[in-house]
Parts: sequence; structure tokens; C-alpha cells
Amino acid sequence: MKKILVTGALGQIGSELVMKLRELYGADHIVATDLKSSAHEITRSGPFELLDVTNDKAMFEIAKRYEVDTVIHLAALLSATAEEKPLLAWNLNMGGLMNALEVSRELGCQFFTPSSIGAFGPSTPRDNTPQDTIQRPNTMYGVNKVSGELLCDYYFHKYGLDTRGLRFPGLISYMTPPGGGTTDYAVEIYYAAVTTGRYTSYIAKDSNMDMMYMPDALDAIINLMEADSCRLVHRNSFNVTAMSVDPEAIAAAIREEIPSFILDYNIDPKRQAIADSWPHSIDATAATREWGFHANYDLKAMTKDMLAKLSERHVLRKA
Repeated sequence: MKKILVTGALGQIGSELVMKLRELYGADHIVATDLKSSAHEITRSGPFELLDVTNDKAMFEIAKRYEVDTVIHLAALLSATAEEKPLLAWNLNMGGLMNALEVSRELGCQFFTPSSIGAFGPSTPRDNTPQDTIQRPNTMYGVNKVSGELLCDYYFHKYGLDTRGLRFPGLISYMTPPGGGTTDYAVEIYYAAVTTGRYTSYIAKDSNMDMMYMPDALDAIINLMEADSCRLVHRNSFNVTAMSVDPEAIAAAIREEIPSFILDYNIDPKRQAIADSWPHSIDATAATREWGFHANYDLKAMTKDMLAKLSERHVLRKA
């Protein structure tokens, strides 16, 4: 990777990935794009362009003007939002992906887009979910992700495009507020622990789902993109994970740092139904074998770091 175009740069993954890429490869080599601008450091620290990913001509013009050789396509509606707005989700998630693939094909770029555990469904084995297994999701987001995996495979086999991707679990970050995902509770609970000492979960206890701390997710993207192409068998849909947890497990980890923390429940049937269709835990053996994936943070280490970083930010805001 020498010059990288990132779509959805102000989203949960993009807002941290862009800054890390600029540290690694140089600020001028990372072109951030998003539908809207903001006062975020991303818009000030290097090239930034407004881009609606459903506009293929605008995407091509930006990519060509900056002479990018890599496209990291992150722009998408997440699971809960996609279920509320399925037509918008299809048009944005699939139309944007097709445009990004076509731009990459025309310019000969390396390509990355994330998939998700949402690509699995209720008929998928739920414990230690295999890398290669049945995928029959019953949500629009899941349908988008399965379609995206297949589309990226098609572009690799049909055109030789160097496509790569990861099936992310729920991602937890202290930098960016949640943005409409089913696993958002696992981010919100930490914010609430620091600000109010209490959280009401919309996901039921014993609803185990895979999670990953954002620093591990960023490393996984970069390490996959830097991996020797000859070693990659699966390319566009590597299972990756760091921990399988439910709300009670996270609350218990928080109480090791904040003993007075209280967890309540008010279940959201819609998001609970999505969670119930996803795996309890997934097998990341293929990612480890093919390009050396590993996670550095378990639940305890992540919780300690999350609470410390959020406490610092909360104190600064109050000051």
C-alpha cells in the first residue's frame, strides 16, 4: 500500500484507521472521504474529500486524481439501521461496494472491505462457527454482507483484482460513539459506566456474541493488506475474533474497576432477534494460519484500557 483511498472515513472504523494509516504511511498518502465533513482531526491532518459512494463518477475522479493504489471501502449502514431502512441499506451497501470495486478494477487497485458475523444466520452452527459454513442470514445487513463476500470473490476470480476482507465481530472503541449496530451495547456500557455508573442493556443476559477491541481490528486490517497474496486462500471473508461475551461478562469486568456499577435490562425485541441469529463464538483458525492473525486484548485488558481512556476524556470534557 502506497496511496490509499478510504471511504466512510468518519465512521467507527474509519475515524481510527485513517489516523493510524497516516502515522504508518504518511498523511499525504491517505485520502479520507465521507458523505459529510466535520471538525474531526481527519479533515485537517491530510487529504479529505466529500464523497457519496453511490456516485461512481465522483469516486473514480477522486481516486484517479490522487493516483491511489489501494481502496479501503468502509461506507455502509450497520445492522440495526439497515433493518429499519432496508432499501436504503441495499442501495448504499451494495451500490457503494459495486462502485468501489469497479473503480479499483479500472485503476488496478488493491481492495479491502469488511464483512461481519452478520453474514451468518440462524442455520449457521453457533458455537465455534467454522470459516466455511452455511450462510443464510435473515437480515438485510446480513444479506448485504454475504452478497459482498461473493461479489469480492467474483472480482478476484473474474478480473484478478486483489480483494481482501474480514468478518468482524462487534467492535468496541473509546474514540467513536456507536453508529447503529446490534452490538452497540458493548460500547455504550463502557460510556455509561464512566458517566453515570449504570447501564440498561437492550440485549439479554446469556446472549454471547464475539467482540474485538478496535486496536486489534485496525492491526488485522493492516496485517491482512500487507500479507503475501500467495498465502491467502479465503481472501474476502476471514473470521476474526478476540472474545465471546454477554452483557453480564462485560459488567463483571467493569466491576473489577468500578465496583458500584449497575447493569439493568430492557430488551429490544428487534435487536435481540438479530443477536439471536448470530454465532455465540467463531473459529479464526484460517486467519491465523494464512496471515498470522492474533488479538492482543482479552476482555480484562480491553476493559481496563477502555475505562481509563474514557475516564480521561470525560474529565477533559468536564474541565
